[in-house]
Amino acid sequence: MTKADIINEIAEKTGVDKADVTASLEAFFLVVKNNMANGHNIYIRGFGSFINKKRKRKIARNISRNTALVIEEHFVPSFKPAKIFVNKIKTSEKVKQMAGKA
Repeated sequence: MTKADIINEIAEKTGVDKADVTASLEAFFLVVKNNMANGHNIYIRGFGSFINKKRKRKIARNISRNTALVIEEHFVPSFKPAKIFVNKIKTSEKVKQMAGKA
């Protein structure tokens, strides 16, 4: 599902104009990105959490040149779904059908 599909579905379900839905969705993404870039985590009850995960400093290898590279400590964005969200996916018949086909 793409962002355009999400916008179309929200517009159909709410009756709100697609341009307004697009503006709202883009504003949501901007708020999430800006706040995470400022070091804040975002918690949405019943959906999940957007969190900054800390990655430790480590040494990596460049096999082709046989050299060691130091990767400094850094943060990466991560999403942790809420238990309600996880349970909904686990009990979904559609997901079970799709898993059976794979």
